[in-house]
Amino acid sequence: MPWRTTDDPFAIWVSEVMLQQTQVRTVIPYYRRFLKAFPNPLVLAQATQQEVLKLWEGLGYYARARNLHRAAQKIAAQYGGTVPGRYEVLKTLPGIGDYIAAAVASIAFGEPCAVVDGNVKRVLARFQLIDTPVNEPKAMKRFKERAEAFLDRSNPGRFNQAMMELGALVCTPSHPKCPDCPLNPTCRAVKEKAVHEYPKRIKKARIPEYHVAAGIVWKDKKVLITRRKPEGLLGGLWEFPGGKILKGEAPSEACVREIKEEVNLIVSAKERIARVRHAYTHFKIVLDVFRCAYVSGRVKLKGPVDFRWIRLHETEKFPFPGANRKFFPLIKIPAEGV
Repeated sequence: MPWRTTDDPFAIWVSEVMLQQTQVRTVIPYYRRFLKAFPNPLVLAQATQQEVLKLWEGLGYYARARNLHRAAQKIAAQYGGTVPGRYEVLKTLPGIGDYIAAAVASIAFGEPCAVVDGNVKRVLARFQLIDTPVNEPKAMKRFKERAEAFLDRSNPGRFNQAMMELGALVCTPSHPKCPDCPLNPTCRAVKEKAVHEYPKRIKKARIPEYHVAAGIVWKDKKVLITRRKPEGLLGGLWEFPGGKILKGEAPSEACVREIKEEVNLIVSAKERIARVRHAYTHFKIVLDVFRCAYVSGRVKLKGPVDFRWIRLHETEKFPFPGANRKFFPLIKIPAEGV
């Protein structure tokens, strides 16, 4: 790719991890900052999870960052800090599946492994009129077989990058540039005038939406933040306490209840300062955020694994989910405590 002018295995690995489910233009600044802070697996392995998550903040899919960190630690411990060059060995590292392993092995080490991502699936589906829906469980095996048969084994890394770029820039989902495509003369979808019918896809169920509430709890001009468990959704990130609103429950009531359940504090919800909409991979949320006054109690955690009372400007030191970052500009320091 033009922005990744390197054959360093670690840099290729980082870029491909970031590119999963994220567009290139979004990835580039994160990629550059990440490699500046962590130029090799040994440096990354020595970092704390919080340092890694802070640099990843805003990119989403935080399990990718946690797995990258864990994999670097394994590379440091078992391979002397050198990224292993074999596809089968790469697949034993945390978070590395077929796609990442094939990309690193072929691009950095020349191993003849075909890369299959969404772009490659789309190119193959149109080029060969493959009717298998790209999002059904058996699709990967079939597309992998077709990609392996199509692979230029004399230069697998260049070929894989060309296929991914072809899908990203020419054989695009909505407005493919078929006249510019080098595969045009032999593309079956072009011949059948069926380009927009491929790739086939199973229609997914409607994404559910949940209504949640969170509180900015003020005490002595400091606010309370809590840290999520290290694994799972948004694992290791910090947030303002809150949770799902129950059926028939007012958002302000849910905010007060959730804070009592999560951190054992009694608070008073003063006013709503924001309503935020945010989408995750499999669901959406509508988040009501309230300014809350501390009333009584000492923090006892049920769910979160850590907490801090911090001044507002100190939020910049902690990694927060994107939904929280959306309402940061609306948080104001109360004139008198709360």
